[in-house]
Amino acid sequence: MTLRVVFMGVSGCGKSAVGAAVSKAIGVPYTDGDDLHPAANVEKMRAGTPLTDNDRWPWLDRVASTLRDAAPVMVGCSALKRAYRDRIRAGAGGPVTFIHLAGSREVIAARMSRRAGHYMPLSLLDSQFATLEPPGPDEAVTVDIDQPLAAIVAQILLALKAARSLTPGSDP
Repeated sequence: MTLRVVFMGVSGCGKSAVGAAVSKAIGVPYTDGDDLHPAANVEKMRAGTPLTDNDRWPWLDRVASTLRDAAPVMVGCSALKRAYRDRIRAGAGGPVTFIHLAGSREVIAARMSRRAGHYMPLSLLDSQFATLEPPGPDEAVTVDIDQPLAAIVAQILLALKAARSLTPGSDP
């Protein structure tokens, strides 16, 4: 089984930082889903306008094609609704492990207020939480982000190791 991982959660949950750290730890490339958004989506978000499902479908298809064409690979993608995760799984070309980076609105808002140079404004955080359909244990590994990055990464590495050990013949 080729490794395909999606770090998911609302904006500001740490997908980029966690993805880069896990990538460094296991030597599997990480792609930031923000870089896969069509330019029109980026401009909408920069203007403080939440994306609609129709805005998201082409982006989710790009995420899925990255998982399919670049595996082994890890991608950061909000994947807020089950339908979005289903769309990614359908186009990924193989099994996908979702890692839900979960945290309270207060923790994530504090993180967002400290980051510079990102197009996603804090004003859209509430719409992200309103859209979020938290995945169940059948869909994702959920990791609490209110802990140090090293602890988050260690928890994810254990989860990935456990998932892969259940699959005979696994490779990165």
